[in-house]
Amino acid sequence: MSNTALWIVQGLLAGVFALTGAVKLFVPREKLEKRMHWAGSWPRWRIRLLGLAELAGAIGLVVPMVTGIAPGLTAVSALCLAVLMLGAVATHRRLRESVLPAAIVGVLCLVVAAGRFVPPARHAPEGQQISRTAA
Repeated sequence: MSNTALWIVQGLLAGVFALTGAVKLFVPREKLEKRMHWAGSWPRWRIRLLGLAELAGAIGLVVPMVTGIAPGLTAVSALCLAVLMLGAVATHRRLRESVLPAAIVGVLCLVVAAGRFVPPARHAPEGQQISRTAA
């Protein structure tokens, strides 16, 4: 997948997770229960913890790559968010709700993780070739 496509997916995922994370952090549980049926069976602290994890993941999808500081954390963040989405799929399935949105977001997280785990291509100094056997 091209770098541009990865950036687009990362941006979209960061927006989704930032929005859903903020909602879980700041919207009262009573309001959340109307749209997120699982919220009624969770304690408020656990909902906030999930929101915080989603916000941290959203930041982790973008900031390391933008700043160039520990860019490998982008792939780790994407992988962690994919695990969260696996939990979301299980929860929606248990509640007999559609798992498709959570599954799609989870797969996109895996795409970003795979795309960002691949190390950048090495470039040989001018006039030399990189040996395929010595990496």
